[in-house]
Amino acid sequence: MGGLFSAKAWATVWAYKGTFLLGLYNSARCAVFGLLLALCLGILFGLLATSGKTPLRAIARVYVEVIQNTPLLVQICLLYYALAFSGHGIGIIPTGIVSLGVYHGAYVSEVVRAGIESIPKGQFEAAQSQGFGYIGKMYYIILPQSIKIILPPLVNQVVNLIKNTSCLYIIGGADLISLTYSFVTGANTGGAYGPAYLVSGLIFFIICFPLSTLASAWEISLKQRDARTVDGKAV
Repeated sequence: MGGLFSAKAWATVWAYKGTFLLGLYNSARCAVFGLLLALCLGILFGLLATSGKTPLRAIARVYVEVIQNTPLLVQICLLYYALAFSGHGIGIIPTGIVSLGVYHGAYVSEVVRAGIESIPKGQFEAAQSQGFGYIGKMYYIILPQSIKIILPPLVNQVVNLIKNTSCLYIIGGADLISLTYSFVTGANTGGAYGPAYLVSGLIFFIICFPLSTLASAWEISLKQRDARTVDGKAV
């Protein structure tokens, strides 16, 4: 059909733009619900990791180490095929949501743990002296102070999660990359490799670049504010 500069190839991509929009929609679904799951797991295991109780910290550590030290592709395949062969398959999109949520939940939990541990111990002691229980101490005192530390790396995890939706390709997912591959190998659309993958890449870039820029700017701003605070010039 032609290469990157083929007018016919670009016309075909435009004619089948619905394929790319469907892929974007499915990727967005996986990303949004996967992120919600990752946040829930990340906060839970982040709190367990800083609870001060050895059994709870051990549970959090096992979860983080197992998930972070195995490839996402292996986790996706294990979840999808193990459930499918057992007769309890949950479908491609739900598999993507669960896999992405569990995988990135481990990284979010480390972000939460680092944010909590960055708060001076005096704040914990002050909260305890005021009669706050663990939940109250975290909700009213510690987490509000750690948010500014947690948010920049958390945004980076959101970007990584969005890009990792492309891993659903391994199980024939309906995500953007999977549908792009189906497009470029289709009987009526095959051959428009350059335009199709360029469009997919641009879609990811348009979504991820602003988020990455926000995270970087946010982190720089926080460092500058901390530096001013240390110098005693501003708070």
